[in-house]
Parts: sequence; structure tokens; C-alpha cells
Amino acid sequence: MKSLSLGFRKLRVVDIVVLGIFMSLLLILGRFTVGVQTWRLSFGFVVTAIAGLLYGPLWSSSIAALADIIGTLVSGNVYFPGFTLSAILGAAIYGYFFYGKEITWKRVIIAQLIIAVFVNAILNTYWLTILYKTPFLAYLPIRMIKEVVMTPIQMAIIYYVLNSQTLQNIQNKLFK
Repeated sequence: MKSLSLGFRKLRVVDIVVLGIFMSLLLILGRFTVGVQTWRLSFGFVVTAIAGLLYGPLWSSSIAALADIIGTLVSGNVYFPGFTLSAILGAAIYGYFFYGKEITWKRVIIAQLIIAVFVNAILNTYWLTILYKTPFLAYLPIRMIKEVVMTPIQMAIIYYVLNSQTLQNIQNKLFK
């Protein structure tokens, strides 16, 4: 009998374990954020970018969505599906730009700019306006400042982590 994969590549046991570790890291890093709701800083983007590089847009989006849902429920916060959609889109963008491709500055810059402008600044700001019933333009300036400050830092971190020899060694051992 042929299995229905919906575009997901077949996973080995080691792949399931690694994706579980990534999801755990997303949950842990999600708990260690700095700032307030409109300006939160976390290093979860690094884990999402690595998952996108190793497993592509579909699997990285899956763990990003699960981590967002589980993390929200465990934290006791109100679950809002808009942020799950944002997590899915961010992971899919990383997967699209990095999976099976050479990691260049151009790819990192384009991917991070799309995420910074479309996902973080526009969509997440919109979700906050729905949650807190405030005008979109009330949140947008401070969130844009955050993206202007953080995006170049995130670009550098992603570029150097994804091109690190350690990650290449891990990738070679996982997929030999």
C-alpha cells in the first residue's frame, strides 16, 4: 500500500528525534524571552532556521506550529492562532530559502527581510491589534524600530551558524 505523504519526505527515527529536539529547543527558548509583548527578543529563530536548512519548509513549519501551540498552552497565555500562522510562515520561509541550497548572504538577507517585514512587523502587529483591540498604527512604529535593530543581528547570526563547520558536520552525520 502506498502511503500519502502530502509533500513530506519520509522520516527516519533519527529525523523524528532531531525534530523533537528542535521542538524542545523552541519551547525552551520561547520561555526565555526578554522584553514586553510588543518587543520580545528570543533566539528561537536560530533553531527554526536550522530546522529549515535540515528538513525543509514542511517539517520545520510543523515543529514551529506545534511548538507555538504547546508553548502557549503550557505558559497559561491565551492561545491565538494568528501567531501560529506567523510561526508557520517564518519556518516555511527559512525552509524555502535554505533547504538543499548553499547558504549565501543574499539568501539570508532576503529570507530575513521577508520575515522581518511581512511576518514580524505586519502580521504580528496585526495579531496584537486584534488581541488587545488597539489601532494598528499604535504598535507599528515600535515594532518597526525593533525589526530595524534586530534584523541585521539576526542575519549575521543565521549566516554564521548555518555556515559553521559544526553544523555541517552534524548535517553530514545525519544525512550520510
